[in-house]
Amino acid sequence: MRTTLVSKAMSAPTEPDPRTEAVRALEAEFSGLIHQVRRIVSENAERVSPGMLPAAYKVFTTIVRRERVTQSELSEMLVADKGQISRTVRELEELGLIGREPDPTDRRSSILFPTPFGLERLAEARAPQESTLLHALEEWSIDDIRTLTRLLHALTARERP
Repeated sequence: MRTTLVSKAMSAPTEPDPRTEAVRALEAEFSGLIHQVRRIVSENAERVSPGMLPAAYKVFTTIVRRERVTQSELSEMLVADKGQISRTVRELEELGLIGREPDPTDRRSSILFPTPFGLERLAEARAPQESTLLHALEEWSIDDIRTLTRLLHALTARERP
């Protein structure tokens, strides 16, 4: 009797439910998208400064997006080691991509900001792919683009759409 139950259990694989199948398909699509994004980030980092690592590019673009940020805030936002952020910030500063000034609310801290040279280098680096997403979504309705944006935001914020 026991052998029969074991052999039946082994011979009849359970089918995943439709939600699991849908999530697996979504995961596969995200995997492809992540691969494309990583390639673009690597290429852009190299164009900003030959030899720049993608992690440094991420720190730099975060500073650009925030416009003015402290190293501590940067560390928290990127969930990164403060020592690594400090080394990366120093590298970006040496390249002339960012500047720093004393934080008026805390003299022990500095405010980081992109330099005009850094903004120029970033614009030049992004130029080759700038229209890629716009072109890819050319046939999409504005409502579909907004729906995708809303759903992706809900997913990253772990909110219910």
